[in-house]
Amino acid sequence: MKPSATQAFILIILGALWLLKSTALLPDTTTLLAILLASAGAGLLLIDGITKSSVVTNPMLIYTGAALYLFDTSRLRLSHSLALGMILLGILMLIARSDRIPERRLKK
Repeated sequence: MKPSATQAFILIILGALWLLKSTALLPDTTTLLAILLASAGAGLLLIDGITKSSVVTNPMLIYTGAALYLFDTSRLRLSHSLALGMILLGILMLIARSDRIPERRLKK
């Protein structure tokens, strides 16, 4: 029986991350977090489809990533990003109340 390849994959991933960080090719932690939040929101929206909960949470993940990036690059003040986030959340909550949006994802 062959041993698990998990340790080998972990070493490869950690080595690649270390190489990218030492050559300054890996973005800053804040930028990386912003990219991960936005891509998680987009990915979950594609996977889950349009439901009452996904129409609110997934765009908010995308907005949080964008706001974090803009705040980190000093293009958006914290009070502005929070105010815009509240407005967006309210709009999304009103959209989610629509009868045209299903409660849950339809099973195939």
